[in-house]
Amino acid sequence: MNIEIITTEDETSRENGFGTLKTCKGILDSINSIGHSATLHICQTIEDLNDVVTRKPDLVILAVKNIITVDEETIWLSEFFTEKGINFSGSSKNTLVFGSDKVLAKSYLKDKGISTPRYFTAVPGEYKRDYDIPINYPLFLKPVHNLKYNFKDVSSTVNNFTEFENQVSSLYSLYKAPVLVEEYLDGQDFTVSIIKAKDGDMLVSAIEILAHQLDKRTIFSDEEVQKNKSRKLVSIKNKVIMNRVKDLAIDAYIDLNIRDFGQIDIKTNKSGHCFFMQANLLPSMTNGSSRFTEAFTIELGLSYNEVIKLIVDEGTCRTH
Repeated sequence: MNIEIITTEDETSRENGFGTLKTCKGILDSINSIGHSATLHICQTIEDLNDVVTRKPDLVILAVKNIITVDEETIWLSEFFTEKGINFSGSSKNTLVFGSDKVLAKSYLKDKGISTPRYFTAVPGEYKRDYDIPINYPLFLKPVHNLKYNFKDVSSTVNNFTEFENQVSSLYSLYKAPVLVEEYLDGQDFTVSIIKAKDGDMLVSAIEILAHQLDKRTIFSDEEVQKNKSRKLVSIKNKVIMNRVKDLAIDAYIDLNIRDFGQIDIKTNKSGHCFFMQANLLPSMTNGSSRFTEAFTIELGLSYNEVIKLIVDEGTCRTH
């Protein structure tokens, strides 16, 4: 099989998928080690993409969602390769937008009957008084868009109107977009990795994210979480909770029409009720620091190369 990995090698790679060169080279090595022929290509123009079409690979692994040309045209890669008849990994554009916009995903799944935390959006100055805010404190604030944000010392939980105003202003200033405000859930954090196998079955691995000696109000990027030894990924001991977490993740995967693979983040309240938090449709796949691949290692004992092989096998089976 002739496989190409497509990335952009620019600063948007971290916000636009898992397309850093380090990650892509790791995937490249993994694919070559399992017997396929794989190459890595940096695409930043429509001409670069047309060159891929000319080569007619059996599978294109999309490490980023889109590219932005010098003319500031956004080209969604899944849409482009669909139109050109080239087989690609991952989901369609219509699904990928749910991974980019937390509010859109929550609204869509809520209409499907899936539990989400209560939420609203805010911009600086929109709420004038404490009692204008539609949800009681504490509240959890974060960017609407699914960026690789990095708050080392910034509290994301607010307990009064002054904190609310300050945090909305801070987030809006950083990301130039409305702020997502959610009810604070006081339970456990889980992440669920799902791969659609070539036989049509789903491989579902759910793990718990434990935080020890950390201020739970602080947001960390995936890279920071892996480096911080006080925050661990562990198997879920409570079988009832595990089943609830997996069931919700599978429902979200199906309802969002995710293809090939995806990562669903879920949180519980103290009563153990599960809530959808977000979908990551191009999750980090860096060997040694990826929650997505680590979930399969923890629950199913799969190595990094075995996880990559599952993704490749699912993609290449569409060529037969």
